[in-house]
Amino acid sequence: MSDATPPKILIVAPNASARFGGEAFLPLNYFRILSRRGHPVHLIAHHRNAEELLALPDCDPARMHFVPDTRWHRLIWRAFARFPERVRDLIGGGLMTWLNELYQARLIRQLVAAGEVDVIHQPIPVSPLIPSSLHRFGVPLVIGPMNGGMDYPPGYEDHEGGATRASILMGRRLALLLNRINPGKHRAAVLLVANERTRRALPDPHHPRIETLIENGIDFTRWRAPPAAPNGDGGRPPSAPGRLRLVFLGRFVGWKAIDITLRAVALARAGGADVTLDLLGDGEGRPALEALAHDLGIAGHVVFHGFQPQDRCAEVLAQSDALVLNSLRECGGAVVLEAMAMGLPVVASAWGGPLDYLNAQSGILVHPVPREEFPQRLAGAFATLAHDPALRARMGQAGQQIVRRDFDWEAKVDQMLQVYREALDPAS
Repeated sequence: MSDATPPKILIVAPNASARFGGEAFLPLNYFRILSRRGHPVHLIAHHRNAEELLALPDCDPARMHFVPDTRWHRLIWRAFARFPERVRDLIGGGLMTWLNELYQARLIRQLVAAGEVDVIHQPIPVSPLIPSSLHRFGVPLVIGPMNGGMDYPPGYEDHEGGATRASILMGRRLALLLNRINPGKHRAAVLLVANERTRRALPDPHHPRIETLIENGIDFTRWRAPPAAPNGDGGRPPSAPGRLRLVFLGRFVGWKAIDITLRAVALARAGGADVTLDLLGDGEGRPALEALAHDLGIAGHVVFHGFQPQDRCAEVLAQSDALVLNSLRECGGAVVLEAMAMGLPVVASAWGGPLDYLNAQSGILVHPVPREEFPQRLAGAFATLAHDPALRARMGQAGQQIVRRDFDWEAKVDQMLQVYREALDPAS
């Protein structure tokens, strides 16, 4: 196939959705951008997302196909709904992927037989250990970008009980066995990983064709800094020195460590910095976090917005001074890139995903170890940004340059097209 002939791509991603962030949005971006460019591309998703996907203005319904929602799907969902998240994702997610692959096989065979597929792309699940059977349809398979292999920092082991840790260990061993039964990751034409940590977690870390490509990117039509005023000043209303408007976007789950964020805000305020916090997200942990804010005496300086659509999230970011993401087990962290694109500095944990995006010019990375001093170190980072608006501006500008250079979705699709061509030409 010549470079002038676009490859026919089938993106297989049952969880593809625009309603949620994270990995569900990744395959949809590939599909939408390739479609807008006129490339021959099909998408297989799950029927539970069909109504939403079919309503998207830039997606051809004739090129979208759906796995049925069966009682077996619902049974697995109910069975693992109350399990700890990591167990649910690894074991329950693996079972769901296996079930989806049984039902989507017929759709794939029909499309391949009709000559509609040159390459299959499986962008999710992003876990490096979830098995795949998509190698068996007579066309090259590209898997990824994957991102995983994360554990908690030393000293935070109590975030997972002994039963959870045992289940995860059992799940990882089971996944290695299942990857031999469904050897898609052994036989894929190309495996894409976000970082070296993920490569080490693969069932086949010595695969002959492993390439690095960070999974997240930025759509600059949505995530952009406020326009400059006529006098040349930036469009974001400046905060007075000593004041910092922090924002958090994400789920209220334990490993996001929002409780530590709240303690750090209280410490910064006690030290004289006027720090406020907007929390955009929700989850089972919200009542406990609201109670903690009250107990710390900062309830009047913390706003719980609940889940918000992306447009509203962009509005709040545009009025903020910095993003905070001091997670303890963040594999990716697309919100970091979104904040950088909007000209915000970021305060994040020096652990996991944020290390792939941030440097000292674009934010402040705070190591979570030792645990006892983590809130105080975060409070120091908040105070530094609160008292130095010029530093915030420099970091925001540096972050914008980084995401423009390295994380534009359009450039990412250009890279993926090259990966597709490499998969079709093993000698290249």
